[in-house]
Amino acid sequence: MLGSEGGGLRVRYWLTLVSGLVECLCFAGAVFGWASLVFVLKSDGYFSYLCVNKTVNGTITEDCSGQDEQFSIIFTVASFMNNFFTLPNGFLFDHCGTTVTRLVGISIYTTGALLIAFSDAALSILLYPALSFIAVGGILFLVTNMQVGNLFGTHRSTIITLYNGAFDSSSAVFLVVKLLFQDGISLRSSLIFLSSCSVLHLIRTFLLLPRSHIPYPLPENYSYGLTCGKAERSPTPKNRTANGNIQDSQVNERTPFHSENSTEASKTETAVTERSFKSCILSWFFLWHLLWLSVMQLRHYLFIGTLNPMLNRLTDGDPALVSTYTNAFAITQLCGILCAPWNGLIMDRHKRKPREEGQSETEADLKAAILSLCLTALQCVLFSLCAAIPVLPLQYLTFILQVLNRSFLYGGNAAFISLAFPPAHFGKVYGTVMALSAVVSLLQYPCFALVSGPLRGNPFAVNVALTILSCLAFIHPFYVYLHCRRQAAERAKKSTSS
Repeated sequence: MLGSEGGGLRVRYWLTLVSGLVECLCFAGAVFGWASLVFVLKSDGYFSYLCVNKTVNGTITEDCSGQDEQFSIIFTVASFMNNFFTLPNGFLFDHCGTTVTRLVGISIYTTGALLIAFSDAALSILLYPALSFIAVGGILFLVTNMQVGNLFGTHRSTIITLYNGAFDSSSAVFLVVKLLFQDGISLRSSLIFLSSCSVLHLIRTFLLLPRSHIPYPLPENYSYGLTCGKAERSPTPKNRTANGNIQDSQVNERTPFHSENSTEASKTETAVTERSFKSCILSWFFLWHLLWLSVMQLRHYLFIGTLNPMLNRLTDGDPALVSTYTNAFAITQLCGILCAPWNGLIMDRHKRKPREEGQSETEADLKAAILSLCLTALQCVLFSLCAAIPVLPLQYLTFILQVLNRSFLYGGNAAFISLAFPPAHFGKVYGTVMALSAVVSLLQYPCFALVSGPLRGNPFAVNVALTILSCLAFIHPFYVYLHCRRQAAERAKKSTSS
């Protein structure tokens, strides 16, 4: 009977994994397909009243910089909301559980899709709340799905990065909308269909996900969802506290910086719980990780938000070429789901090897993360260099490096947080780092204004400055390396003295 039940649970785990992957791939990160959607919106005349005629060398040309600026502001606001609202979303997820969080996310996402569906050129202003709603609802899908990695133990980081890769690849959703639009299917029809898929999200919420959270480590024969009228099976009491969080013994074992922030080994369990989240956000790990994420994310957001005007400049305004390169960019985004798992495999590789004598699992996790953090920073510098060179064919390589780096960036971000910080505070720590990085991402609008104003449309200087700024991301893996060296030295000293 146990064998049959265990087999049924494994099937449920895999159904949850695959359906969550489809959900993230088809919906969660659609907002980052903005370049494809802008092409459709321009064709439908959104903000076209901002285009004016001007004379250059005796030739009358149409200047649509005002229209481009509006689209840039919309994406800036949406990308800010995407990250900033991860903080309240993280608290919502930690305190209210999966079902409540997903119901909120589904409602917001569906509202955003319907706002775009029923907007038109005369109601262009609706794009501001619409895109922000899609961004916030999409990140809620991702946050509630990343916990699925807890079901698969040693492959946890790989699955977390896989979900983030699917999130990146979902930016191709608006490429599909663009291609359908060119085949005669209206933007309204596509977005109404997208909003109607909320029924599928609701079915998955109640059938294939827990009401609260998926714990880590996973209790034996853990079950969830609707199972022939049976209630969701909770973890054993010894693994849970009264408020549903993992016990502090596990929290301490998973908190590498705990000893740095407290020298009093006799603190009570309650005191540790009360200050563990504060110790997370006040640690050097959090600070350098925030810097690592923020500088690279700013580079990506500015690139995506200004891709359409950049292509217009490099192609001298040829609509056919702009469409071709926009399609190429969107198609490369589909590869995010193929790139991201490699980062997870890098971070999980130590789990197949015996640990050094006296080495904790947390220390081994962090040591394995160094290579991932370094590779991600290097990819960003290479991507930024290619983006800075104003050669049109080179942008194909830029697109490839961009999707590779973006997949490593967001997958690595979530995986590192799950390794370096207490599992009971994953949602809050993840939300805090995303919210603070969102504040940094607001710099993309001043950068765009600088390019379109004083620099007269030439982004070379801004691109060079951002490339140099991206080099700051190397500080984070260097600090993690030093931390691991200190731990190894302390372990060797203790073994020698004993």
